[in-house]
Amino acid sequence: MESTGTQLDILRGVVDRWKAGVDEHEPQQVASCFTEDAIFQGLRPYSVGRPGVAEYYDSQPLGLKADYDVLETRELADDVLLGYLGVDFSFVDRPTISVNLSVVLKRVDSEWLISHYQVSKLA
Repeated sequence: MESTGTQLDILRGVVDRWKAGVDEHEPQQVASCFTEDAIFQGLRPYSVGRPGVAEYYDSQPLGLKADYDVLETRELADDVLLGYLGVDFSFVDRPTISVNLSVVLKRVDSEWLISHYQVSKLA
């Protein structure tokens, strides 16, 4: 079983790649952080697979930034991690949206990817 430090390093590595793609408005880069069959639930109807992820982030406004804090990690099975995060999405022309984000990471060959992504908007 991996240590908590290792779990955090893995989670942060994947989420940092995701964040970079969001911050740079690079939808294909964001989608590359996901498995081919990832279940993706943003703040509108869900999609399955990288094309839906890319479409979602392509539709986001320029200047969108994501800042996150890791709240919890859990090893669910060999090569499967759960991450629970607080994320603030900031915009250039509207108030910041704060959400909770749950991700399930899966090791595919030697790379960790997001296989499930679910956002819950905070009241």
